[in-house]
Amino acid sequence: MNTGSHGAGADRVDTLDIPTTRAWIDAVARAVTAHRDELTELDAAIGDADHGANLQRGFAAVETAIGGLGYAPETVGQLLGKVGMTLISKVGGASGPLYGSAFRALGRQLTTPEADGHQLTLALQAGLDAVRALGGATTGDKTMVDALAPAVAAFGEAITAGGDLGAAAHAAVDAAEAGARATTPLQARKGRASYLGERSIGHQDPGATSTALIFAALAEVLQPHG
Repeated sequence: MNTGSHGAGADRVDTLDIPTTRAWIDAVARAVTAHRDELTELDAAIGDADHGANLQRGFAAVETAIGGLGYAPETVGQLLGKVGMTLISKVGGASGPLYGSAFRALGRQLTTPEADGHQLTLALQAGLDAVRALGGATTGDKTMVDALAPAVAAFGEAITAGGDLGAAAHAAVDAAEAGARATTPLQARKGRASYLGERSIGHQDPGATSTALIFAALAEVLQPHG
């Protein structure tokens, strides 16, 4: 991780490297495990009650896939692409293809051993585009896009304003959590929850909630260490 001085001082974190990316995925796996029951309860109200279990199983498989001593990716993108492919192959329901496609899209954009804020912004946008293309959802449909879209926008705005990766990630967390909470009064228009019609109103979307957890894990590992 680059913690060198860049304008505002020595505590900036301006690049995402392979070890930090691994740490991010490890943090996601821990967060999914810690919040498994919460995600399951949210999904029980408007879905199949399997979101927490599916994500936990998927990221456990990811940890196995990237944790071996023999796995040595040469770029951040190779690592994130491996995450995406594992999620697609191991996670049932809609979350596997959606999250898997997002991580694969991130991976295709990040072709260097380290990624700066502008590169990561473009990669996050590609991930959002992949989710939208696969699921057909837009903001307001009561899906993960309601958290992902504002998070990506907030991340990019923070980078454009001169913030480092840590500041951008924290801005993304705030936006994602607000977006997730904002799904509660919405009627679902996409996915399994849309079958419930007005009965989907009053429940926070589980996919938006897990999206916020992923950004919170990124913010956790981007704390400065210098």
